[in-house]
Amino acid sequence: MKETKQTERVFKHFRINALTENPIFEMRKLASILFVAVTMLFVSCEGPVGPVGPPGDDGFIGSVFEIQGDFTSGNGYRLVTDYPNNLTVYDSDVVLVYILWELADGMDVWRLCPQTVVLDEGVIQYNFDYTVADVQVFMEFTVPENSLLPAETDNQVFRIAVLPADYAKRDGVDISDLNTILNSPEIQMQALDKVDLSSALEVK
Repeated sequence: MKETKQTERVFKHFRINALTENPIFEMRKLASILFVAVTMLFVSCEGPVGPVGPPGDDGFIGSVFEIQGDFTSGNGYRLVTDYPNNLTVYDSDVVLVYILWELADGMDVWRLCPQTVVLDEGVIQYNFDYTVADVQVFMEFTVPENSLLPAETDNQVFRIAVLPADYAKRDGVDISDLNTILNSPEIQMQALDKVDLSSALEVK
């Protein structure tokens, strides 16, 4: 059974929600034991950073880290984070943000932002912007603020991937699928520490 933001809203409010796109989740076979080892890095982003592996077949190295926090009126419905201290982002890099959208058969399903939920009352959208210094993930909505559900605002989990532009622009690279990037033999992805923004300061 899938646990989604939409099903929780239906159960609580007996409303039928429509998404602008259907969930896309396809398990891909790992081509070698090396791919399994790379995938294991992302089972948990907690704890110390492991040793950096060798570059991908074409010498590309990227990074990914995870943030978690609540969207509230106090923080302006936005989560802002600096990059980890051991990560340098350049103007030429591409930064992508993926939201943990649902669980399917016990597996995490990640969607590339922006993601939009269309409701009878309006829309809810999760979007982001970034600089070389920080990343801002924000929630915008046209529904009444008091109708927002905890499943839509609380404990939201995002993965932020920093990729070399030359890799992201390559033909055949599907940046919409986080698993494809993590398992690609063309790039070595480094898993960095998780950032908990639950205690982030409120907007003054």
